[in-house]
Amino acid sequence: MKNVIILGSTGSIGTQTLEVIEKLDNYQVKALTCGKNIELIKKQIEKFSPQIVCTQEPKDAENLSKIYPKTKFLSGENGLLEIINNQYDVLVVATSGIVSVKTVLKAIENKKTIALANKETLVMAGDIVMKKAKQYNTPIIPIDSEHSAILQCLKEFDNPNAKRLWITASGGPFLNNTRKEMAVFTAKEALNHPRWNMGKKITVDCATLVNKGLEVIEAHHLYNFDYENIKVVIHPESLVHSFVEFNDGSFLAQMGTPSMHIPIQYALTYPDRKTGIKTNSFSPYGKQLNFYEPDFERFPLLKITIECAKQGGIMPAVLNAANEVAVYKFLEGKINFLDIEKIILKEIETAKNISNPSIDEIFETDKKVRLKLSEI
Repeated sequence: MKNVIILGSTGSIGTQTLEVIEKLDNYQVKALTCGKNIELIKKQIEKFSPQIVCTQEPKDAENLSKIYPKTKFLSGENGLLEIINNQYDVLVVATSGIVSVKTVLKAIENKKTIALANKETLVMAGDIVMKKAKQYNTPIIPIDSEHSAILQCLKEFDNPNAKRLWITASGGPFLNNTRKEMAVFTAKEALNHPRWNMGKKITVDCATLVNKGLEVIEAHHLYNFDYENIKVVIHPESLVHSFVEFNDGSFLAQMGTPSMHIPIQYALTYPDRKTGIKTNSFSPYGKQLNFYEPDFERFPLLKITIECAKQGGIMPAVLNAANEVAVYKFLEGKINFLDIEKIILKEIETAKNISNPSIDEIFETDKKVRLKLSEI
């Protein structure tokens, strides 16, 4: 029996992870963590009977402990750190924000498999995280469909002969719209993704194509490829989840239904494949596959994100923090869609880079950017 801890069990990835576990033999939930969705965590406790649950607020932990006396309840950042010091086989990191970075760094020391869905971990501190993972021989398995696809291609075939990584992008809901049209689109329209069902923040990131830039950064750290050898290709059908190009000119791709259940299950069962959750059947018959170069003029944030990545230092952390604040301001209706890139660009242009920053310098940068932009 494999024990699984899920950080962020009430979010999009967290809930889908529980759906996968429910269909897998010999997997059980050891612990869950949540933010403020207390009604949903109640349902999860009743269905999966975790030994430990951590909530964001202490008062929620206190109230839940009265309802479920057999479950141990913790709260806050200290609660997260206590949870990952328990015995488990797989840690699913489906939370967002800087606290996940701290949690992953601590969890690496346990030498257990980390199934990673949190972008900040590698975007902000990829060099530090991967160096520590190598030191402790801790496997970090990506949950992103694109990175899962790359992992599957590299694992099944000759990794040393891999020449270039190609990350596919659906193009989001505004793929065929003009800049003028995008300027007036609302959050509701930005959240209407044509292929994927995801959380609000990442869905907006798909609309700006920031998400693909962040995935380039993650791929750089996960697979140790130079940025020049990581490319983005627009693929509206979202059936090919990424390519690996080899030095003999061959391309290998992983294909499948656009469903996060597949990469989640692969991360849980890695390096094996197991029969588990059933997704929509995929057939190549009648399918049309299109691939286009990204339009950097209509979607400049993709290029800006990759340029920040190449600068390194604290620049990815600056971009990540500015983007997150701007996206939530857009979702709240305080700015328009194109203001997201204006806020990010201004913050990047005024930032002073720090080479080889410590983890404390990265956290401090994140804090300063968020504080500054919160006043806008």
